Amino acid sequence: MNHSQKVKILYKSILKLHKGLPKELQLMGNEYVRDEFKRHSKLNIEKDQKIITTFMWEWTDYAITLAKQLGIKGIQREERLGKNLDESQLSYLNDEQSVQLYELYLASKGGIDCEEKQKS
Repeated sequence: MNHSQKVKILYKSILKLHKGLPKELQLMGNEYVRDEFKRHSKLNIEKDQKIITTFMWEWTDYAITLAKQLGIKGIQREERLGKNLDESQLSYLNDEQSVQLYELYLASKGGIDCEEKQKS
């Protein structure tokens, strides 16, 4: 299986997992995933190998975590989804990524409408 096939399987798996989320989280999550995977598709597989490896590792970890939290029939109990980032993970983010993470946080709290953000 080549790299693009692996990316496509991971992408489709994440979108399928998102179907188990509440509607507003599903919409926000799908938009975010589409944007990130679109950016990933522009990378050069030879020159950006470290970035690509990290990308695949982190999104696979996300998919596994979400699958464990959702279970077979979607959210089974009142439990927080996802996991917290520790300070060492945050220190690796550049300014653009920090802003993007903050905007995602605000959107998850209802502070930013993801569709409105896309229009601006």
